Amino acid sequence: MIFLVLSVIVFCSVAIFVPKRISGIEILTTTLFALYLEALTNVFLDLKYHLYGYFTKGVNWETLLYAIFIYGPVSVVFLNYFPYKNKFLSKTIYIGAWSIFAYIYEILFLWSGTFYYHGWKFWYSVIIYPILYIILIAFHKYVKYLLRKYRQI
Repeated sequence: MIFLVLSVIVFCSVAIFVPKRISGIEILTTTLFALYLEALTNVFLDLKYHLYGYFTKGVNWETLLYAIFIYGPVSVVFLNYFPYKNKFLSKTIYIGAWSIFAYIYEILFLWSGTFYYHGWKFWYSVIIYPILYIILIAFHKYVKYLLRKYRQI
């Protein structure tokens, strides 16, 4: 639990104090999308199939801390610095670096006891994290498209 609280403090501080390159509406919509995607994924992979979980089996309030105060800030910082105007290689390296960060962070969460595997294999995460980051980027691009279309940015 201490690791979770420290993580929340660090991630929220970074997300709040980092200079923003994206608008407030982009932050709000992509954060809500990240939370929705996390909740939907956990309903199936955690609650239905019991492949992994947070703290103990079933629903618990600590999971909300993780979902709201880790996923939200991480998505903000990730999208804030994503190299949209750079070449494909730069984008691939950026996604790869964030995926490696996510793998290390997942291992630390396993080690701290705030996350557990029950049928989940680490290599599933190796496949899933880059895909999740690409989905987040695609959603952010769609939000930017809608804002431009309706002349909001």
